[in-house]
Amino acid sequence: QVELEESGGGWVQPGGSLRLSCAASGATFSVNAMGWYRQAPGKQREFVAFISDVGATKYAASVLGRFTISRDNGGDTAYLQMNNLKPEDTAVYSCNAGFLYGDDYARLASRGAWGQGTQVTVSS
Repeated sequence: QVELEESGGGWVQPGGSLRLSCAASGATFSVNAMGWYRQAPGKQREFVAFISDVGATKYAASVLGRFTISRDNGGDTAYLQMNNLKPEDTAVYSCNAGFLYGDDYARLASRGAWGQGTQVTVSS
């Protein structure tokens, strides 16, 4: 069983930056792909970013060019660097991880592990 713990959330003014971390523990041998999702109040959870087993990345159109997903060398920790944050980025950000070949992040979301989430608030 894989456990995920997110950190790095907080409050930031528009235009600011935050770096989220997602640390996997437990059966980390079963993790080779990771993703980030977010859910704003009253809205459905939405895809943000994904990094595959070979390091390929995918982003939601709304964050492309502003957010960057990466992983550490061991592969057990994923990061989400968020720059030029906007009020509409306010949400709970959750990490998703599991074993997946390819870039079908929706498939990973349906069967992978999830963290509890970390709150990101962008306001002046």
